[in-house]
Amino acid sequence: MESFAIQPRKGLMVVLSGPSGAGKNSIISSLVEADPNRVHSISLTTRAPRPHEVDGVSYHFTTREHFEQLIQKGEVLEYDEYCGSYYGTPREPAVQHVNAGRDVLFDLTVSGALQIREKCPDAILVFITPPSLQELVSRLSTRGTETEDVVVHRLETAKRELRMAADFDYCVENAVLEDAVDDISAIIRAEKRRASRLYIDDGVDKTV
Repeated sequence: MESFAIQPRKGLMVVLSGPSGAGKNSIISSLVEADPNRVHSISLTTRAPRPHEVDGVSYHFTTREHFEQLIQKGEVLEYDEYCGSYYGTPREPAVQHVNAGRDVLFDLTVSGALQIREKCPDAILVFITPPSLQELVSRLSTRGTETEDVVVHRLETAKRELRMAADFDYCVENAVLEDAVDDISAIIRAEKRRASRLYIDDGVDKTV
């Protein structure tokens, strides 16, 4: 009997972005917990580790000189500089996971997401929105880590970022965490069925 198999060629790069307080990390944690074939991309940084942070778990910690060498070699998919330290996404771990068939989930700024789009056109960009700006203010305020001035600044930044949602492939509202996770899981399933992403084996010997 002739065999016939259809399967994804590789894993996916799924980039989640959106305003601070939209709930990107919570969504990614739930997505990874739901499927062991998903991994959360660990960022690279030149800042010193904090007491509770573990190298290779919280971040990949490195020197400024090494980070700049990686930039020059094209080994950083996206990066930014904040308070004198570099933050970015190392290319090699993400590529290894994708080639092994695992889906890599990124939590990035809008700028970082669009940088990934330039270097990895197959990446899937998902913009996460809060149900309203009022809810966003509430989430930021209840963190207990943000001063009023910081909340105001983040809200103004969020308004600018929301205008960039049209540059993404999908837009998902995070009003109820479980619903947002289900929406993104559905996106991942649909993207895995794109014909361009599939390896199709019809069982015919193509060497003759």
